[in-house]
Amino acid sequence: VNMSTKISAEEMEEIREGFQKVDADGNGYICASELGNLFREVGCPLPGYQIRELLQKLDRDNDSRIDLTEFTAIFQDMKDDRMAKGFRKALNKKEGIVAIGGTSKISSEGTQHSISEQERFAFANYINTSLEKDPDCKHVLPINPNTEALFKAVADGIMLCKLINLSVPDTIDERTINKKKLTAFTTQENLNLALNSASAIGCQVVNIGAQDLKEGKPHLVLGLLWQIIKIGLFANIELSRNEALAALLEEGESLEVLMKLSPEELLLRWANFHLKKVGMTISNFSGDIKDSKAYFHLLEQIAPDGSKEDVPQVEVDMTGLYEKDLTKRAECMLKQADRLGCRQFVTATDVVCGNAKLNMAFVATLFNKHPALTKPENQDWNLESETREERTFRNWMNSLGVSPHVHHIYGDLHDAIVILQLYERIKVPVDWDNRVNHPPFKGVGGGHLKKMENCTYAVELGKKSAGFSLVGIGGQDLYDGNPTLTLALVWQLMRRYTLNVLEDLGHGEVAGDDLIVSWVNKTLAGAGKSSSIKSFKDKAIGTSIPVLDLIDAIQPQSVNFELVRKGNLSDEDKLNNAK
Repeated sequence: VNMSTKISAEEMEEIREGFQKVDADGNGYICASELGNLFREVGCPLPGYQIRELLQKLDRDNDSRIDLTEFTAIFQDMKDDRMAKGFRKALNKKEGIVAIGGTSKISSEGTQHSISEQERFAFANYINTSLEKDPDCKHVLPINPNTEALFKAVADGIMLCKLINLSVPDTIDERTINKKKLTAFTTQENLNLALNSASAIGCQVVNIGAQDLKEGKPHLVLGLLWQIIKIGLFANIELSRNEALAALLEEGESLEVLMKLSPEELLLRWANFHLKKVGMTISNFSGDIKDSKAYFHLLEQIAPDGSKEDVPQVEVDMTGLYEKDLTKRAECMLKQADRLGCRQFVTATDVVCGNAKLNMAFVATLFNKHPALTKPENQDWNLESETREERTFRNWMNSLGVSPHVHHIYGDLHDAIVILQLYERIKVPVDWDNRVNHPPFKGVGGGHLKKMENCTYAVELGKKSAGFSLVGIGGQDLYDGNPTLTLALVWQLMRRYTLNVLEDLGHGEVAGDDLIVSWVNKTLAGAGKSSSIKSFKDKAIGTSIPVLDLIDAIQPQSVNFELVRKGNLSDEDKLNNAK
């Protein structure tokens, strides 16, 4: 082997990450449609025959799909092949993948940053401003954004736990974070707490372990931080939480259409709503904002005009628009954003380079601080906000890394693509080649029939292969987003997934309710505890005492019983125990 093709462990890690980004369904292989999606996503779609040609070239064992070893070859022995070069170029363009094989080092002028350096800089600054007043983070803050300090700052788990609570308040009970005199064991507890909580709010943490965070592996830390920060940034870009978004309805459009838009799409629509007033539109947060023009006009439109009592008027200085040098122009624009209290996430270079991720975060910050929208008066809407069950199911799906990301449980399931991925996760085989219609759905009514066929197949799999009870549920119900019937299916998927996990832990013994309940009671009695449960509907579970006793029985001394409330409990006491 010639030395230049030896791949370092770090490069291998980056290659593996690249592989996972292309392998959308996470089954460990890249198929033709995933290859096609990659090239389409980075703006250079290839005709079908070229995709097949590329697949044949990379596919050594002729199973018409690419595994990780075959994928690695394009960075090794096929380095100089024309097609492999095209593939690598597409990979490097795909958001968030650093230039594999030779990340650009900061050049002499100090402007040439790779994507991961831009992110490191942005996240470090965001964390510094967001957590600066938190006494528990004093030992790591402020983080120097120009060094690798960010990767060391996550190592004890405290800052991660705080960041999660910042994005979704009350996710973690502060009393459970170990803060004083940390040992290897208590640090590990913090990191596990952070990872489990990140998963609970819908982050995908499947391939991240506590050890990775302890060692501060850059791409894994950046990936996790972005997921946590994004969830917080997007929390209010959601119609049911923010009715003023109804102002973005276009002529003759129903509320349902708006409900189905992802936060990214809503953000774009919001920016265009304001830009329309000056006759501008943008279609992305990368190429279209590089010259800062759209940003200047957006700032001018959303700046407080003095009509609200407690918000002083801000006049945006537009003279920077006439600056010829784009980087200087972006800097002038960011100075104005600073006057609105929104200079966050992007540097002038990030604007000029069109870093999509960071620019989207910047626009989300503008939206959260100055939405400048008024809810339409004459409309009478009753917007249901997401229920606790819906949120739990949605976060569970996202934590398994389904693609596309689920923002609205009913709207995002209506083509059944996500549900079919969930079947795979519960070991029910899906015939992707012959029975599933893949997006993009073209044709009459946006591919209505093709989506319907997928929904029908999803229900059929549930009845025939998974043995679910789906009485009275048809494909049409999934397609229409019928809440009760959709949740009936999702609940059974989630339940089966959990039982599979237990079965794997129990070396193949089939786990059911009775088995679990009797194990709980046996374990409690064995540890001399007086609590027990009759079933999962037992009122005693509401007090959390059997659960706390069980935790203590499995891991003695892990529960601080001084904090547990006993006796006749009020609702507040029960919530306190549950936390």
